[in-house]
Amino acid sequence: MRGDTLSIVLVATLALILVSAGIQDARTREIANWKNAAIALLAPFYWWACGLAVWPDMAAQFGLALIVFALFIATFQLGWMGGGDVKMIGALALWLPLVPLVWMLIVMSLVGGALTAVVMIEHRLRRRTTPVEIPYGVAIAIAALFALREPLFNHFGVNA
Repeated sequence: MRGDTLSIVLVATLALILVSAGIQDARTREIANWKNAAIALLAPFYWWACGLAVWPDMAAQFGLALIVFALFIATFQLGWMGGGDVKMIGALALWLPLVPLVWMLIVMSLVGGALTAVVMIEHRLRRRTTPVEIPYGVAIAIAALFALREPLFNHFGVNA
């Protein structure tokens, strides 16, 4: 299998896992550990398929993911995000170079804010007294799919 074909298959697999994780989080407010592990474990195959050099490319991508994961651990510690959300962001950081990663985080914040408003309004309208749980995995999945649109839909190298 050529590198281009393999990278497309891997990105499509990632997209399916993201859709599955978003649906699961919306339904249960949890993201299965195996989905986050699969996202993380598929990344090195994607690096290889894209022709990244072990040094410095793969090392830099891994370092970027470690930094992002460490930053989002703080959000978990503050109770702002669930553990599955943090693991998913860290795993996705293995796939995305800096600029697409920053765009993913921006889109995630915007979608997450809108999602939070909708869930809070729904919670209030139903007069629920339980704590509000935001399925942030939905926002993460949407943002990641947005960031992946280039390798998914422009794999022929055509400039839009």
